[in-house]
Order: sequence, then C-alpha cells, then structure tokens
Amino acid sequence: MKNKKYKVIALLISLFIISCATVFKRQTFFSFLVPFLFAHCDTMDGPVIQAAKKALETRNVDSVLIWVQKDDEDEIRGVFEKTLEVRKLNPKAQELADMYFFETLVRIHRSGEGAPYTGIKPAGAEVEPGIEAADKAIEDATADNLVRGISIQIDNEIRQRFNNVMAKKKLIKQSVEAGREYVRAYIEFIHYIERLYSDISGDASHHTEIEETGHKQ
Repeated sequence: MKNKKYKVIALLISLFIISCATVFKRQTFFSFLVPFLFAHCDTMDGPVIQAAKKALETRNVDSVLIWVQKDDEDEIRGVFEKTLEVRKLNPKAQELADMYFFETLVRIHRSGEGAPYTGIKPAGAEVEPGIEAADKAIEDATADNLVRGISIQIDNEIRQRFNNVMAKKKLIKQSVEAGREYVRAYIEFIHYIERLYSDISGDASHHTEIEETGHKQ
C-alpha cells in the first residue's frame, strides 16, 4: 500500500510539471522540462551544495558522492582532497577553494544527469514551484499537502481545457473560422491529455512524435 502511495505521488508531480510545460507551446516537452528538473541543484541553497558544505565541515566526501555517477567518484575525491588542503591557508583561500569545489561538483552532477552547467545561482534564487513543494514534503516527512496541491493544479488544467473545447464546439456551425477555433481547442486538449498518459506509461518516443509532427500518425 505504501509503495502504491509513493507511485501516485511521483505521478502527480510529473503531471504538475507537464501542465506547466504546456504554457510554452513552441518548446518541446523535454527542452522545457530538463532545466526545471535540475534547476535547484545549481543554487547555493540547493541540496547538492548543502551536501558539499556538510562534506567540507565533516571532512567526509561520502555525502557528496551520492550526487555523482560512479565513474565520476575519483575526480570528486581528488578535488575534495585538494580543497581541504587549500582551505588551511587563509580565509580567502578557503572561500575560493570552497567555490571551486561547489562548481566542480555541480558541473559533474548535472553532466551525469544530462543537463547543461550554466554556473551556480545565488541563495534564494527562484525555484520552480513543483520542485519547491516536493522538497518541502520531504522536509516535513509527509506528502499530504503536496498531493493535495498538485491534484488541484491538474484538475484545474484539465477542466480549463475541456471547458474551452465545449464552448468552441457550441459555435462550430457559425462559420468556417469558428470551426477552426474549435479544432484548435480540440487539438490542444487532446494533446495535453495524451502527454499526461504518455508520461504515465513512459512512452517518450510517442510524445516526441506528437510534438514534432503536431499530430498522431
């Protein structure tokens, strides 16, 4: 039962992010999604750099190794040891060494996840609401508010598109242009729902085909 609950939570998070992605009609789903999926991992108050700070404080690299691929462990260990040595020199050297370690860690982490590295953002940088809500759920050790908020968001997105289709459908016989308005609303609604189900099933190739061609073959 608990595993089923977690699967539902994961699904709702995915659907929430998808609903945000549809705002940007000229971007593919994944080109929009990838930056947000990893957005807070390159901020000073994000989980990766927080783990790095803990590693430096405790002089134990293990807390950051979980954020990189196994093949990248040796590089991180090497940079970590050099950072510890430089930190001993003086406060300014410590500051520079720490930032070098942070930047190296975040760059390698994002590379391992297939995301570009564009520098480290300052603490307090804006984070996509879905990610912030997910982090808060983990911090609070309960997903209740997360599930409730995402469920409301998805419900609103579906109903808004559905109501738009039904309103356009009532006017379909007024003129050819009115008919086209209905078709546009219909396609947007159908593709939105199809993206949701595509994400549920993990059928990314099917989704990509829809985005590139504008319709299902």
